[in-house]
Amino acid sequence: MRFSLFIAKRYLISKKSHNLINIISLISLGGLTVGTAALIIVLSVFNGFEGVIKSLYKTIDPDLLITVKQGKTFHYNSFPSDSIKKMAGVYDLAQVVTEDALLKYDDKQLIGKIKGVSDNYSKVSLLDTMVVNGTFELRRGQQNFAVIGAGVAWFLGVNLRNVKNLLSVYVPKRGNASSFSMQSAFNNRVIHPAGIFSVQQEIDDQYVFVPLRFARDLLDYSDEVTSVEVYLKPGADVQKIKADIENTIGNKFEVKDRNQQNAVLFKVMKSEKLAIYLILVFILVLASFNMIGSISVLIVEKKKDIAVLKSMGADKKTVSRIFFSEGVLISLIGTLTGLLLGYLILLLQQHFGLIKLGGGAGAFIIDAYPVELIWTDFVYVFLTVQVIGMLASWYPVKFLLRNFEEIELK
Repeated sequence: MRFSLFIAKRYLISKKSHNLINIISLISLGGLTVGTAALIIVLSVFNGFEGVIKSLYKTIDPDLLITVKQGKTFHYNSFPSDSIKKMAGVYDLAQVVTEDALLKYDDKQLIGKIKGVSDNYSKVSLLDTMVVNGTFELRRGQQNFAVIGAGVAWFLGVNLRNVKNLLSVYVPKRGNASSFSMQSAFNNRVIHPAGIFSVQQEIDDQYVFVPLRFARDLLDYSDEVTSVEVYLKPGADVQKIKADIENTIGNKFEVKDRNQQNAVLFKVMKSEKLAIYLILVFILVLASFNMIGSISVLIVEKKKDIAVLKSMGADKKTVSRIFFSEGVLISLIGTLTGLLLGYLILLLQQHFGLIKLGGGAGAFIIDAYPVELIWTDFVYVFLTVQVIGMLASWYPVKFLLRNFEEIELK
């Protein structure tokens, strides 16, 4: 093996009789380098966008969400909240009532969602950090306030400075109404908008946060909630606490972590990442044809060397190993160079944000393409390119040395 590798290294760095072979080798090496760098860069950018989206949803989604499997609401007084609060790693619980509602402000109307939250919500949630106008205040003494999504505020034309205009909230009355009219079929309450938040368009266009007491009064609830949000301490084991909660509350309830709360979104993101990965791998496969050509031409040029080695006692396996090692060396150098190049580009992007997102300043939450380096991606890319390189090396060696016994010195 050492002999084969030694000859392969000499063939790689030595000057060939035909300059075309050197050019083809450089092209194959460059193709693998660029393809490898592109693959690790794209995967890291996808990781960056996934991290940004998770951080956005973290501001509004709890660590764990508890809902009832059948029905819509359950009584909080009969819920084992004290047992959950005593679990190691649990920081606090928040009571939540979510309901579709007709929102009316001045002469504009919109179908959205109200989310009534308990008084401790501002302490456990990060939503107050996403307020873009006004303040995150839901109650002051006996007075209730609403914090509105940016999309809802834009559509309704909410003006926080106009204290005379209040937000009217309509929800259907429980039970059968005598006639379909706003007065008899709907409960109506008014509330003063105190702030506007912006998290993500899907959320901004629907949600209005209100005090839990306001939502219960509007919906004729006593102690009912639609969900309980569980917030954990930093470093807590989410899956262990989730399993402990499931054992405590029984099979009438469902417990979801953040990934399960947004299962469709993260599944789509993983599918997109896989699709891009396969596309770039296909491009690398096409680039490997240059390496096939390079090794094929090299074998043809070195027919005399092969005959000399054969006369010295080298068998077909030894000669095949020489040219196979040549291809592996090209693949290895191209892969390592590409990973290093990609790593340097990603570091520059991470620290200096060289490539900006379009749309001008303030058009997006972030100004430049985000990147996140994950070491397993480097391992997968390395192994992928190496497999492609080995296959590209094996084919010409297998095909062109099939008549090894007929090669003779002339």
